[in-house]
Amino acid sequence: MDAAAPAPHSHGAPQTRRDLAKIAIAALGVVYGDIGTSPLYALKECFAQHKDALGRPITELTRNEPNVLGILSLVFWSLVLVVVVKYITFIMRADNQGEGGILALLALVARRKDGKPRGFFLIAMGLFGAALLYGDGIITPAISVLSAIEGLAVPPMSAAAHQADQAPAVLDALVVPLTVVILVGLFLMQKRGTARVGSVFGPAMFVWFFSIAAIGLPQIVRHPRVLLAISPTFAVTFLVHQGRIGFFILGSVVLCITGGEALYADMGHFGRAPIKWAWYTLVLPSLILNYFGQGAILLSPTQGDIAMKNPFFALAPAWFHYWLVGIATVATVIASQALITGSYSLTQQAVQLGYWPRVTIKHTSGTAEGQIYMPEINYMLMVACVALVVGFKHSDALAAAYGIAVTGTMSITTILFFVLVREKWHWGMGKALGVCGLFLFVDLLFFSANTVKIAEGGWVPLGIAAFVFTVMVTWKRGRYELGRAIAATTLPLKDFLEDLARTKPHRVKGTAVFMTSNPDAAPPVLLHHFKHNKVLHEQVVCLSIVTHHVPEVPPASRLDTLVDLGQGIWQVRASYGFMQTPSAPEIMARCADRGLVTNRDDTSFFLGRETLVVTDRKGMARWRKVLFAFLSRNARPATAFFQIPPNRVVEFGAQIEL
Repeated sequence: MDAAAPAPHSHGAPQTRRDLAKIAIAALGVVYGDIGTSPLYALKECFAQHKDALGRPITELTRNEPNVLGILSLVFWSLVLVVVVKYITFIMRADNQGEGGILALLALVARRKDGKPRGFFLIAMGLFGAALLYGDGIITPAISVLSAIEGLAVPPMSAAAHQADQAPAVLDALVVPLTVVILVGLFLMQKRGTARVGSVFGPAMFVWFFSIAAIGLPQIVRHPRVLLAISPTFAVTFLVHQGRIGFFILGSVVLCITGGEALYADMGHFGRAPIKWAWYTLVLPSLILNYFGQGAILLSPTQGDIAMKNPFFALAPAWFHYWLVGIATVATVIASQALITGSYSLTQQAVQLGYWPRVTIKHTSGTAEGQIYMPEINYMLMVACVALVVGFKHSDALAAAYGIAVTGTMSITTILFFVLVREKWHWGMGKALGVCGLFLFVDLLFFSANTVKIAEGGWVPLGIAAFVFTVMVTWKRGRYELGRAIAATTLPLKDFLEDLARTKPHRVKGTAVFMTSNPDAAPPVLLHHFKHNKVLHEQVVCLSIVTHHVPEVPPASRLDTLVDLGQGIWQVRASYGFMQTPSAPEIMARCADRGLVTNRDDTSFFLGRETLVVTDRKGMARWRKVLFAFLSRNARPATAFFQIPPNRVVEFGAQIEL
């Protein structure tokens, strides 16, 4: 989910056509930024020279009609089968209370029919799919902005073709530095939030889609034979005749659908109807006109050879060339913004579900809940993006690293969807295999075609995903082992109350709130406090905050349990969704309506801070214990995560052996 949405969580259907159009235009800037900027590099990559997994060059495609029509047909039917049929028709129906995305889908299938948790394999698969999205979030800003700025190095098309042979060398040399400057500026801008500029994202992308359609249409009029590519026979014929080369080309064709997953991930911000409306009325027609226009200019006997270098910018008349570079730069910045804020949202979900260490979450808008900023994630993304641009230098090289992350996530989404339709929607095996089998066949075909690019750059998203996945599973397992170690030293709450009745300790004024993950046991921090200080506050609250596998818990439903256990001891349990940030002060304020009245200035929060000692005990591998201890030391303190005022916190330290 991308936090750049100006109208977040619009789960309900728009009331009027005007509302539908307004939300659809807003969706252009978030949902379709990635797939909308793919024409900058997708078709160009199909005609570029490629290498196989062993680094051996593959013959470059010749610029003839069968090849051009074959690739255009592959592009057209990829958009139809993957975006229209798979995502818009089927996958977008699998919403978790209006929210979409792979983690929302994973939450839907996380438990079996009998309520028991899933086995590790399916959960791990979903987590790896989410981890691949981080690779997408890093590569998209780099390749998109770099592709736009590369338009400076492409000379404007002129009436005299021989005058457009070379671009000024100074402009070519500026491509990488300008890209780096734009990316750094984009990431530095994140702390200001996107609420102010989010309202212009949609109209700006509307200009982009209108522009790419307008420059493609004249070429189609000049060479209408490209429209024959709508027939799937050209795609099949191309694959059969080209054989091994045609299979490799699929790894470049997939670039035209790289933003497909965003339709599903951003569904919670806009609703299904506006996303569909924007796709059918503007996005799909504009993409087809532009791709077919690029194919038409490649078939031009006078301009085709020049257009081979960059068919997208070759479409623009000379007077419009640099205007198009500027429009493309704005569009790619918007696409990058959507991926960046999408990474924030993905991280927030992972933190809430217990798969990622606590990070700083700053809300940049007082009205839009989804508007968040994460400094740690932001600067990690910035360094990685700049490193990719400096290291690869050309969008051609970066394109080799792109498809693996996208196709991997798409394949995993299909597998999770199959589990959903079988167990939640009760589809028959025949129907489920027929629909999901077709999707998975297409996904795996694209994925396998991209595996040959691992040596060229495909290792980048795989390496990023492997690192993120390792952090996720290590953090989850480490918290489990830590919980077991703490549980071994806890006392049942019932026994603690009986001990209080016998000892009758001295009580001091005020309220003490003890955070605990186990509502049935006395919090370890409470036991330490009582053991060392020999006193208790007049009111003692054992507060448990639980994250559920739903996007949001309404404010009125957040306070699950409030029980007066006697002797001034209260048990409070609160619930949040995985898209929300918990707030301990908010929960305490809600308790007043249920009989637990506290004075904010007289309330202290007691937290534990564990120092982990790595040992050779059984449980996790030693290297994973070291990693978990490192992550635990650098995780944001609970005070920030639970929005507890720092001047109201008392911490107790303890050493725990792993």
